[in-house]
Amino acid sequence: MTLARAFLLSSVAALTASTAFASDLRDTALEVFAPLPSTVPAVNDNPITPAKIDLGKALFFDPRMSASGVFSCNSCHNLATGGDDNLETSIGHGWQKGPRNAPTVLNSVFNEAQFWDGRAADLAEQAKGPVQAGVEMANTPDNVVATLNSMPQYVEWFHASFPDQADPVSFDNFAKAIEAYEATLTTPAPFDSFLNGDEDALSADQKAGLELFMDKGCAACHNGVNVGGHDYYPFGLIEKPGAEVLPVGDRGRFAVTETADDDYVFRAAPLRNTAITAPYFHSGKVWDLKVAVQIMGESQLGEDLSDSEADQIVAFLGSLTGTIPPVVYPVLPAETAATPRPTGEIK
Repeated sequence: MTLARAFLLSSVAALTASTAFASDLRDTALEVFAPLPSTVPAVNDNPITPAKIDLGKALFFDPRMSASGVFSCNSCHNLATGGDDNLETSIGHGWQKGPRNAPTVLNSVFNEAQFWDGRAADLAEQAKGPVQAGVEMANTPDNVVATLNSMPQYVEWFHASFPDQADPVSFDNFAKAIEAYEATLTTPAPFDSFLNGDEDALSADQKAGLELFMDKGCAACHNGVNVGGHDYYPFGLIEKPGAEVLPVGDRGRFAVTETADDDYVFRAAPLRNTAITAPYFHSGKVWDLKVAVQIMGESQLGEDLSDSEADQIVAFLGSLTGTIPPVVYPVLPAETAATPRPTGEIK
């Protein structure tokens, strides 16, 4: 056998082994994860229509939904920066700081519940929270409805979006329209291509990171279509991190259920686009993704991940960075003499 033929046979064998590894890895991954659907997902009790999506988009970007006229949904969930604000905790009404890191709005329709403590069952319920929170938009449902009714174009859009209702301008419908728009904010990523059969969509390091992610146990909490976001777990299952990462005053889901078992329990973070949504954790205290991965290894799995292991897991997480839908900034209805005037007063 010539040297050239031996090299060729060796190369073919290596390629065959690599292909078999990728195929087996994909089969295993499909038992744990699911690719994003190719269509806008349905949401409960809220048929999604083009008119409702357009209305929700306008409301998402309209700062007049806040008492000050300064903050919109996009302020904390900026679609230009990964669907969040890249701050430790968000800045809201009167330049107050909120208590927790703003999670990304991208792919949030796939979360089992919303907020770090799961206190909102769906995106419509979530949309109502920041509007009324004193440290966020500091508005009231009545003032939101008065603002919307003061602008004929909004009234027209609500009638088009909720055609079966005689008086469709309501706070409930405001939230449902935003939910409809947010349901379109899905980001197909290389990982979806891999799950759908393109075994070359991931690099060798990303495949190694995916294997580690499953073998080490990360996928026990971060799985499904959103690679997390579906259930609640104690932060510090094996070893609690320090107060610089896990502030003692934020007890997580306990504030919702008042159940001892929910002390320092939080919803598992969905990991799509995590490479572009620093800082990390509900506290927003960690800015480096590799450091965050190593903290999770220690606190949740009791694993002291090596630098190379953490690097490969970070490489895999990079494959979850997807393509954000094109966003054309909406032209919003003009105010009228009846539009409530903005206020920066902190009550």
